[in-house]
Amino acid sequence: MNSSTDSWPAPSGAGSIKGTPIQARGESYDAGEKKCISDVRRTFCLFVTFDLLFIILLWIIELNVNGGIQKQLEREVLHYDYRASFFDIFLLAVFRFATLILAYAVCKLRHWWAIALTSAVSCAFLIIKVILSKLLSQGAFGYLLPIISFVLTWIETWLLDFKVLPQEAEDENRYLSIMGATERAPLMHPGPLSDGQFYSPPESVADSDEELDDKHDPEKGLIQQVT
Repeated sequence: MNSSTDSWPAPSGAGSIKGTPIQARGESYDAGEKKCISDVRRTFCLFVTFDLLFIILLWIIELNVNGGIQKQLEREVLHYDYRASFFDIFLLAVFRFATLILAYAVCKLRHWWAIALTSAVSCAFLIIKVILSKLLSQGAFGYLLPIISFVLTWIETWLLDFKVLPQEAEDENRYLSIMGATERAPLMHPGPLSDGQFYSPPESVADSDEELDDKHDPEKGLIQQVT
């Protein structure tokens, strides 16, 4: 019986009861935390870059349409006029890009004060410029550049306030809960079972020798039973 019980396999998975799925999820979230920047924050930074490039493209088209790039650059940059130049709208886009990339890509800020600053400055400047300037008399670009700059500013605000910051806070809370469950897993599950719980106790050598002697010498066994 000893040889037969020795050949019985130990229960598979007895040592792997200790919350392997929880540990795997914890490791996956741990790998996500090691990323230099989250996916949703990367999307926000890409949109901020798109904001700058789109305003530059529209401004170059406006310069080319109104008499050539070189001539218009001299008029709008060197002889800057607040009431008739689009150069300040370009500088406003550069200000938004530099502030937001520095705050949310380089410093990885998790607060809304930087986007609030850029949105407030952009909206106030654009509203005042539209009221006081003569852009509306300069054709389609007099309407297009201020409106697009205003819309892009509020899209950036919406992305950060309703997508980036809530999603990162939710991911961080989920990561902490998974790590807490991983730390509590050894206390919640039993440890690996020992082999001794499945085997019968071995017979002593002395008892087995006496039984063999009784079989070979039945008279001795009979005398021992009578006595």
